[in-house]
Amino acid sequence: MESLADAVSSGGPVVVAYADCGTYGGLDELCARRGWDRLPGLHCYDVYGGADRLRTMFERQPGTYILTDFLVRAFDRLVVAELGLDRYPELRDDYFGHYTRVVWLAQRPDDELRRLAARAADTLGLPVTELDVGDHRLEQALTTTIRHSDSQHPSIGQ
Repeated sequence: MESLADAVSSGGPVVVAYADCGTYGGLDELCARRGWDRLPGLHCYDVYGGADRLRTMFERQPGTYILTDFLVRAFDRLVVAELGLDRYPELRDDYFGHYTRVVWLAQRPDDELRRLAARAADTLGLPVTELDVGDHRLEQALTTTIRHSDSQHPSIGQ
């Protein structure tokens, strides 16, 4: 596997394996300037769970907090510590008082991740629902994005 710098300097295709994830279009602007393709979706939740499913989920219950396997594993560091809940637990309701449930988009569920997801939901004072989404949407999005990129650079790799 070559590095990004190698791919860019060789004129090879570059595929960005991130959804927008809160850049509010900034990632798309960068990709457009550089001629790169990226995974579709506003965030990784769309990639894992499907944009239509997520839209329906949020329409039915707007107070849904989403977890992925990564976020389940890193919850204490990325949510609890970063928001200061470990030092100021009384802030929990300020941050999460309008949420009504946690939905874990489980890519590769196992007992340890279930325990961590339950603990994360408990930290937020919310019930948790496991939605087994697997990796197939991610794999499909990567395949489609790579094929599109390859079609834009037909001489690469031939």
